[in-house]
Amino acid sequence: MAPRLASGVWVAAYLTRLRLADIPAYVTAKGDATAGAVVVKVALLDGTARAHERRSDLMTGARAWMLLAEGPEAEVDALLARARTRDPDLWVIELEDRHGRTLLDQDGLSD
Repeated sequence: MAPRLASGVWVAAYLTRLRLADIPAYVTAKGDATAGAVVVKVALLDGTARAHERRSDLMTGARAWMLLAEGPEAEVDALLARARTRDPDLWVIELEDRHGRTLLDQDGLSD
């Protein structure tokens, strides 16, 4: 198993990928640069949003992006605010895309 990238390095690379794909993205909460977990929120620009988090499979140890929340943007924001109170090391990256593109399924980002 390859070593994991530091969170800050992964976030910087992800923001570059998003910029190259013309997907507006912002760091709305900066977490621990070394080991902070990352949540990706995509605002669909219709009042709704989705939030994704990377989870590990307990049996295999494989990591994958999973849907954390979906619904009215205010409710997704409230959930993320609560998560930040429990985990101040959490990164929150917010994207704006009507089609819900996150690029999280691409090589280098999906695992």
